[in-house]
Amino acid sequence: MSTSPALALTARGYPLYGLFVPFPFVCFILALLTDIAYWQSSYLMWQNFSAWLLFAGLIGGALALIAGAIDLLRPRTLDMRPTLSAVIAFVATLVLAFVNSFVHAGDGWTAVVPYGLILSAVTVIVIVVTVFISAEHRTAIHWRLP
Repeated sequence: MSTSPALALTARGYPLYGLFVPFPFVCFILALLTDIAYWQSSYLMWQNFSAWLLFAGLIGGALALIAGAIDLLRPRTLDMRPTLSAVIAFVATLVLAFVNSFVHAGDGWTAVVPYGLILSAVTVIVIVVTVFISAEHRTAIHWRLP
């Protein structure tokens, strides 16, 4: 009798970091969109949205790092840990967002254009790279399961 990969994955235990990692990614992508909206409209509300989205994403990223540390101690998630390159890419995303948050702490137009917008775009590019690295690893895990 063969076991489906989904059943084998749930039998081993789900890694906790997987619950928190999408939240900062969504917040940082939305921060780029609100930066573009501010750049096009000069409406101060968009700058405030960007600052709050960056803050919420950093909180979510910190929770993901804590959950990842807990997963290191859980033997049931041993096979599903992310690769070192995925962890480094995720931490690089958080560092870029942290710097971007300081840039967005300024007043008015110069807080977003051009450096805040550039940092938001670079953060999203690093997010895309992180997703590709993680997806490749998760696909390998999925096909390796009995």
